[in-house]
Amino acid sequence: MEKIRVTIKLLIPVLFLAGCGSSFLKVKDHKEIFKNEEFEKKVSIKVVEAASVDVSKGSSSETTNLVPAVDSKVATPEKNKVIAPVKGTKKGKVVGKNKSEPALMASTRRQPDIEDDEGFDKKRRPLVDPFVVGEKVIHTVSYFGTPAGILSLAVNPYVEVNGRKSYNFVTEIKSSRLFSQFYSVQDAVETFVDYENLVPHVFKLHIKESGQLKEAQSYFDQQNLKADYWENKYTEKHGHEEKKLNWDILPFSQNAFSSIFYMRVFKWTIGKEYAFRVSDDEKNVVFKGKAIQKEKLKTDAGEFNAIKIKAEITARGALSQTGDLYFWISDDDRKFILKIEAKIKIGTLVSEITEIEKR
Repeated sequence: MEKIRVTIKLLIPVLFLAGCGSSFLKVKDHKEIFKNEEFEKKVSIKVVEAASVDVSKGSSSETTNLVPAVDSKVATPEKNKVIAPVKGTKKGKVVGKNKSEPALMASTRRQPDIEDDEGFDKKRRPLVDPFVVGEKVIHTVSYFGTPAGILSLAVNPYVEVNGRKSYNFVTEIKSSRLFSQFYSVQDAVETFVDYENLVPHVFKLHIKESGQLKEAQSYFDQQNLKADYWENKYTEKHGHEEKKLNWDILPFSQNAFSSIFYMRVFKWTIGKEYAFRVSDDEKNVVFKGKAIQKEKLKTDAGEFNAIKIKAEITARGALSQTGDLYFWISDDDRKFILKIEAKIKIGTLVSEITEIEKR
């Protein structure tokens, strides 16, 4: 069950739909109760005026030291135990008092070595940016062939996070009228990803469901390779609960919700495997996907030239998922997520595009 839960949380936000209940849970003054002053002290988020955006620049602040140039051996959250580098990384010396900071090393390619560098400059920027402000993809999520909800993936106007220009990715899920009779869902996640380095700074999770209300924030300190997570939750059974986590992350890690957008920056050549790191809930794992074939995908939004990807998640070298997980992306420079298919413990869940605003 833990393996399934990790897979769901990392890559399929559409599965927020599992549960049983009816109308939304309501709590008086929950926004005040859930206020997170510690997060607000660490993180400043400002909307960037469209007229002031210069897409040729990553930020109004310095950009060279956000992340290490390369990583080698990195301490894990478990008692600072040093693990071997991921296959393909270069050897290097570990520095820092607790050996948790990788040495900065000169490199001639985009970092980290675990990621493919085709289609990028020698830093972290894609030569063709797949993300356009105002774009939106809407999916219908089905379970056992029955519409369960609506998933939307959108790119909102840029923001500045602690002075750095960042993408503003928004994922929303809403249960269908039929499923809402059993369990109502109206959830959203805002994910802010650095424009220049393509690493996440923050996600803000907003959960409004029959059984719970929840607000959560996560902050990735990419310079010091630390993650903070704060959660405020209210349920009928347990009332108000708080949770806080802090752990070490590996360099260039995505968070649980930036991953589905980050997939789009790669070329996805047929027969080739791609990988990147994901960190969530005190776990550091690797997402791997292999482009297995090209297809014509007929949907309610039209017919698309698509690339089918078989995905998996590994943790410490071991496969962390059960059941098959597939993605279909558009075979163009934008790499829109067109379809997701996940075989879970009982049945198969399918999320497929019904509308698209390309911009």
